Amino acid sequence: MTWTVVLVAAVGCYLLKYAGLAAPAGLLDRPAVRRAVELVPAAMLAALVVVQAFTDGRALVLDSRLVGLAAATVALLLRAPFLVVLLVAGGAAALAHTLT
Repeated sequence: MTWTVVLVAAVGCYLLKYAGLAAPAGLLDRPAVRRAVELVPAAMLAALVVVQAFTDGRALVLDSRLVGLAAATVALLLRAPFLVVLLVAGGAAALAHTLT
């Protein structure tokens, strides 16, 4: 069963990539399509962050990861460099984990 899922996912990814390459250039030149294509990576990254920050298996959890995410958000709003954002988030999450 697991290998079937892996193979179906691999074929699906390949077909999705092929569909993008086979799309006519006229379709991709439309402003609405171009804007949507530009926003997809950010939306996917945001979805991955939310899933990793708020879930543990199938359960919704609120733990030290949320503290780290909040600290990273504050650091980003203060326009801190990326390395500083990572250090602040990791330090805040570690401190919250230690205190709980």
